[in-house]
Amino acid sequence: MKNKYGKVALVVGASSGVGKEIAGYLLNEGYKVYGTSRKATFPSFFEDKLQMIPLDVTNEESIKKAVDFIIEREKTIGVLVNCPGYGLSGAIEDTSLEEVKAIFNTNLFGIIEVCNQVLPYMRKQKNGLIVNISSVAGFISIPFQSMYSASKYALEAISEALRIEVKPFGVKVSLIEPGDMKTNFQRVYTNKAKDSDYAKSCERAVNEMIKSESNGPGPIVVVKEFKKIINSKNPPIRRVVGFQYKFIAFFKKIVPSRFVEFIVTKLYRV
Repeated sequence: MKNKYGKVALVVGASSGVGKEIAGYLLNEGYKVYGTSRKATFPSFFEDKLQMIPLDVTNEESIKKAVDFIIEREKTIGVLVNCPGYGLSGAIEDTSLEEVKAIFNTNLFGIIEVCNQVLPYMRKQKNGLIVNISSVAGFISIPFQSMYSASKYALEAISEALRIEVKPFGVKVSLIEPGDMKTNFQRVYTNKAKDSDYAKSCERAVNEMIKSESNGPGPIVVVKEFKKIINSKNPPIRRVVGFQYKFIAFFKKIVPSRFVEFIVTKLYRV
């Protein structure tokens, strides 16, 4: 059934990449789509296209203001897609607590707050869909991307628990786990990464990631899995993007952890 979650969707992080592709799909399906970015400004009217509004996931007041803006105009939000995130490259030993807090503020805490702002309206209407964009790093911890992996592992745990908690209210929660893709994914280095005993290993690992991303598909492949979620009567807990990553996810479940560690070590040339 078309638009079974109502007519209004909020896509957090819709200015590019995965968020932009999902927003485009929702528009084509007849949804009114509000996308967010930190650089957007509040519009005075809604046009028949993606409507960008400002939202900074690291700022609680900014999140509330964006959600209130949509509710004031539309009275409802039926679909929420959370796409914000960035990568932090460097060894764990070279990562400061401030850098850990910063990546978790964007990749996890901001998403939790967006959900918490939107959920009261979904519960009241007894209908809604939340899709959190995770990563294969949410089930395979990547060397020299430990804090990115940790934030995605945590997002997986939060989403699984949230899914159970909100089910009685008619709200669905799913995860999408993309692998390496051609996007403008933001990756920064820790302050100590370049002047470190780990520097050469870190650079090799990051270069392997960049090479894999440059040879990967575009973010449109995520839409294929998103379609399966939004059109499902009982959306799955998660959808892995890409056959090779589906295989890896299955492979990890059936082989010893030490073998997975060996493969990851070889894959990233550590």
